[in-house]
Amino acid sequence: MSDSQSLKKSTGKPEYDPSTFRLLVVDNEAAHARAMTESLEKVGYKCTVATSGPEAATLIERDTFDIIITDMVMNDVDGMKLLKLAGQRLPDAEVVMVTGHATVPIAVEAMQQGAFNFLEKPITPSRLRAIVEKAVGAVSLRRQNTELMSRLDERFGFEGIIYTSKKMQQVIDRLRRIAATDATVLITGENGTGKEIVAQAVHQNSPRRNKPIVAINTGAIAENLVESELFGHVKGAFTGADADRIGAFEYANGGTLFLDEVGDMPMSTQIKLLRVLEESKITRVGDNKAIKVNVRLISATNRPLEAMIDAGTFRSDLYFRLKVVTVELPALRERREDVIPLMDHFRKMFLRRHDKPAAHFTPAVTKRFFAYDWPGNVRELRNFVEMMVVLDTDGKLDVEDLPPELVDDEAGEHTAEEITLPTISSDADSNLIGQPLSVIERWAIEKTLQLTNDNREEAAKILGIGARTLYRRLDQYKKESDEEGAESGDHASDEHA
Repeated sequence: MSDSQSLKKSTGKPEYDPSTFRLLVVDNEAAHARAMTESLEKVGYKCTVATSGPEAATLIERDTFDIIITDMVMNDVDGMKLLKLAGQRLPDAEVVMVTGHATVPIAVEAMQQGAFNFLEKPITPSRLRAIVEKAVGAVSLRRQNTELMSRLDERFGFEGIIYTSKKMQQVIDRLRRIAATDATVLITGENGTGKEIVAQAVHQNSPRRNKPIVAINTGAIAENLVESELFGHVKGAFTGADADRIGAFEYANGGTLFLDEVGDMPMSTQIKLLRVLEESKITRVGDNKAIKVNVRLISATNRPLEAMIDAGTFRSDLYFRLKVVTVELPALRERREDVIPLMDHFRKMFLRRHDKPAAHFTPAVTKRFFAYDWPGNVRELRNFVEMMVVLDTDGKLDVEDLPPELVDDEAGEHTAEEITLPTISSDADSNLIGQPLSVIERWAIEKTLQLTNDNREEAAKILGIGARTLYRRLDQYKKESDEEGAESGDHASDEHA
């Protein structure tokens, strides 16, 4: 059995690949540094050796290490100075201090300054390896957390919201400003516009991102259970309450609570929610003891709350507490530029999820999607794309794969046959009349590329030309633009002369 295998089996901890971690070993005594290095390299670690403090400082300045094992007492630059330097240059690294002059005060000071652990000479190989393995575990856990946060940002952050339209850009800009605060947010918009995704993104970009976000759809809960879901209950509070239960506010403590369809909340619960927002305390159903909570509230609705206030079905005081900041999500038909990027995003996602071979939308399908009015918004588009991907058998997502809503020529304000991508405005029409075909062709190509968010393959399909043809045209346009720029520069020089 190898040293690395015995090390892994002896600990019973998660197995880390030692070769993926870089170690710096620092000691004035070259023989001692070599002995530590050989002991660690036997189990697979990659080590760099420095036999003086200044040499180690140079390495820390210009290179990257995961673990630094350094002698504490050295001339010129000692271990404490290296510890401080590592904290500045390599904040994710762990530092293990080694000394032959160990005292409790020195050990305490090193730990207070951020040292991971403390070793006293003479050091046995088993003790050295055990300490390094613990340090590697800490570094590995930090790596995992960083990777997890990166994936959460990609999936739930603003980076995970697909859009190209100016309307959505304005919404995202507003959300970014809101996220950094602790303000209560009200998100409005039609069903399927992505209110919960936006709430997730706000949370993920807020100071509360390391705490939970809890989502509750108040419209999907029986009226007599809404309070229990939000505030919890104690045993015996009502028939069927066989044990104490924690509610959403307690689960979300320190984090964010997202209340979807808040317009469907019963009036009695509205009163209690208002009190919670004012006092930051909840009381479980059937109990008298108040529990302090620290929760950021984000709510959403597709209903006209102001009209409901006039009708007496929603409290005006709660409304003004919920809408400290309001964000309105536009319907998909109001931002048609986002249709094609969303189609492509969901196509790729569902091909992976259902383990299907490559498949692409035909220009006819793209036109139908672009022309449709999307009463169900992004959710409806997502469902349509998934259905088409699941049912596809030939790698071509064509008209025969369309759902019934898009097969009907009367769907939407415009039929697919009535619209050409990109749509030509009256101004563009008048400007293009009498122009050479090459000018009209260039205009159509550039507008279609804007529509597809510079997806050249998709633009070629819409235009009905080969991708290679499109690339040649673009190279030609770039060359013409460069020549025009050069000529303008020459004319400017002549005039100046």
